[in-house]
Amino acid sequence: MLLRGLTWLVLFQLLGTALNVLFLPMLPGPIIGLVLLLAFLMLRGEVGEPLSTAASSLLRYLPLLLVPAAVGVMAYARDIADDFWAVAGSLLLSLLLALLFIGWLMQKLIDRQARHREEP
Repeated sequence: MLLRGLTWLVLFQLLGTALNVLFLPMLPGPIIGLVLLLAFLMLRGEVGEPLSTAASSLLRYLPLLLVPAAVGVMAYARDIADDFWAVAGSLLLSLLLALLFIGWLMQKLIDRQARHREEP
């Protein structure tokens, strides 16, 4: 079961990489593969035992993906400190833009839900 699920995951990643090379060089191949996997699972309507087993096995190792980012922060701490105000400003600006967008989106969704409740 595990091998079958891992084969599905690798197949979608390879398909995404092929589409990346042939048609969409601006998007990473694994991201295209994830979108294709999502579309496949939505059309299928269920995840299935092999894919679920493979995903739960890989999920245990997810924290290991944070190690390279933490090492990069530690290795370039001096460079980050030199550009502290630029980093802090960009983080603050992105936070404010995200909050504004989320507030706007929430208001639209609340209005949409209110319209659906009013309709018979």
